[in-house]
Amino acid sequence: MAHLPQDESDSAMSTMPFRFGYKASSEQFAPRELLDYGVLAEQAGFESVFISDHLQPWKHTDGHAPAAIAWLGALGARTEKILMGTSVLTPTFRHHPAMVAQAFGTLGQLFPGRVILGVGTGESLNEAPLGFEWPDIKERFARLKEAVLLIERLWAEERVTHEGTYYRTDNVTIYDRPEVKVPIYIGASGPAATKLAGRIADGYITTSGKSSDLYTDILLPAFREGLDLSGRTSNEVDTLIEMKVSFDTDKQRALEDTRHWAALALSPDEKMGVEDPREMERLADQLPIERAASRWIVSSDPDEHVERILQYVDYGFKHLVFHAPGPYQTRFLELYGSEVLPRLRKAVEGR
Repeated sequence: MAHLPQDESDSAMSTMPFRFGYKASSEQFAPRELLDYGVLAEQAGFESVFISDHLQPWKHTDGHAPAAIAWLGALGARTEKILMGTSVLTPTFRHHPAMVAQAFGTLGQLFPGRVILGVGTGESLNEAPLGFEWPDIKERFARLKEAVLLIERLWAEERVTHEGTYYRTDNVTIYDRPEVKVPIYIGASGPAATKLAGRIADGYITTSGKSSDLYTDILLPAFREGLDLSGRTSNEVDTLIEMKVSFDTDKQRALEDTRHWAALALSPDEKMGVEDPREMERLADQLPIERAASRWIVSSDPDEHVERILQYVDYGFKHLVFHAPGPYQTRFLELYGSEVLPRLRKAVEGR
């Protein structure tokens, strides 16, 4: 990966400490309300805020889809120190890599050392409705790799001419490039993209709630293989996991909250080819509550949350971003910030 000169690449991500963040659910809340939650997250002790970037949400009724890049600019202006980024943005169809380089170059100049670009291969739900023919995973993977390398070139070089398989630029200059390098994280749920993250990215993003052997036997070995190919160590690349947690003093309420994100429990086969939020919502609504809750840590006991979260720390994840499913995000941020995060920090320090 083409990096900026050393004196320009020293950012807040260089030492890779443990961090606890907040997932801003753009599919669930309108821009202003979501912005208030991002500000409150900083006040409640969370150290990062990540937002998904969707054209269409997974749920039509009461759904939302604020543009992530514009929203991050507002969040940066209203906060002081949190890291903020996308988890994830697709830089291959709706967003051309050069436009992503320009937008995040601007964010990087406005908020140096605070911005992270998280990218992924995307979903047909967000790209195909604009007329793109949705390709197979092999092509989506190749597009992502080319896009990431092109973005890096546009930040590192004065004028970039690129004749790639999928993208072309002709003497393009990004005039407002980030003075402190914006780290690029690759989101992945399979071994090929995970290996790519270890090989060329500044960070790796995945999600919790799947079988333990997926992490221990497939994903993390692939990540380490990528690191070995790059000649780097795990201390040089961030490992971020979106933690699906539903916490409330009332356990039944915590359980019921997972209904808002039942679509997460749909299998890849069940979701394949679904390009209409109304159809995704219909499929999700058919699931029983037990299955809707299957990917979440559901408990009213903060110590149970800590114990189950530490499993992911032991896997090797250093940056845990907590995603709560319910509509009462202020309640979640205040409860989790006061009841769970202090316990978790103490437990991590003791490891």
